[in-house]
Amino acid sequence: QVQLVESGGGLVQAGGSLRLSCVVSGTIFRLSGMGWYRQAPGKQRELVAAITIAGTTNYADSVKGRFGISRDNAKNTVYLQMNSLKPEDTAVYYCHVDRGDYWGKGTLVIVSS
Repeated sequence: QVQLVESGGGLVQAGGSLRLSCVVSGTIFRLSGMGWYRQAPGKQRELVAAITIAGTTNYADSVKGRFGISRDNAKNTVYLQMNSLKPEDTAVYYCHVDRGDYWGKGTLVIVSS
């Protein structure tokens, strides 16, 4: 059973930074692309950032230049560095394993104005 555990969410003022982490159990991490998604109240879940096995990254237009996704295969961990946060970034952030379509339970990010 693959488990994903996210951490790093919290309350931050606009303009601040947070770093989210997601630890994935088992050996699937090194065989899969990874993604961070978010879901704001009343909205659909959307892709924020993705990273392939080779390290190629992709970002939603709304976060380009502010967020950075990275992975550490030795630690089975994917990160999302979030800078220059805006109130509209407020959401529950979910980690996703592409291979097998596994999801974490999410971590809440609240950005106050």
